[in-house]
Amino acid sequence: MTMEAGPAIEVTGLACSYQEFKVLQGVSFTVRTAEIFFIVGPVGVGKTTLLRNMVGLATPVQGEVLFNGRSFTKADTAERREMLKTFGLSFQGGALWSSLTLSENVTLPLEEYTRLPRDEIERIAAFRLAQVGLAGFEDYYPSEISGGMKKRAGLARALALDPTTVFFDEPSAGLDPIGARNLDRLILQIRDTFGTTIVIVSHDVDSILGIADRLIMLDRETQGIIAEGPPAALIAGAAIPKVVEFLTRRTVRSG
Repeated sequence: MTMEAGPAIEVTGLACSYQEFKVLQGVSFTVRTAEIFFIVGPVGVGKTTLLRNMVGLATPVQGEVLFNGRSFTKADTAERREMLKTFGLSFQGGALWSSLTLSENVTLPLEEYTRLPRDEIERIAAFRLAQVGLAGFEDYYPSEISGGMKKRAGLARALALDPTTVFFDEPSAGLDPIGARNLDRLILQIRDTFGTTIVIVSHDVDSILGIADRLIMLDRETQGIIAEGPPAALIAGAAIPKVVEFLTRRTVRSG
């Protein structure tokens, strides 16, 4: 798919900590409009920490995050609230409210950020659930559906405000291989249909190789990015053994 010229997201010199422990430093990269961009690496390298700092769930120690040229990091409360309307978040497990139906879960951001009449809110919720293959499940509770359906319901909620960017945290975690690949196809469909920019935190190599346009790989030792680019090019280049090992699941012998 052809990308537009300007970056959807710019991250510059970001330093992130978890409590008193420094996790990442000097992290800089851009995400292009309508790109499927992965943040990858082994467990514990700071992928989710980086995501949380990008979307305002945590505060960077240093650096800046811009969305479509506007600083999210430096925005005041009112500006940040407006910017929050432009992206959706899909958490591990769907993060659904167990006491609410699927429809009620999807309507939450619409009730929070819009003044639409109730019938319009419910119409949008039904449309978003149908979009992810959950038509007819509007009145089900999270306990009544499978793990894969919870993931899709979480995605429906993330799409409620028609965002330009959607962030995923380990979307395939807990899914069987078939469910994970079905979710990958749904993510591709959303990007291709709506031109949505997609940012995914993952260590699922099949998903990375299957749908990523580009990726960055984080490293525990350097506390930063050790590779950036299309996954196939990083494998073919074989410049960094630990990157090739991660993406191919094969040990690379030096020399």
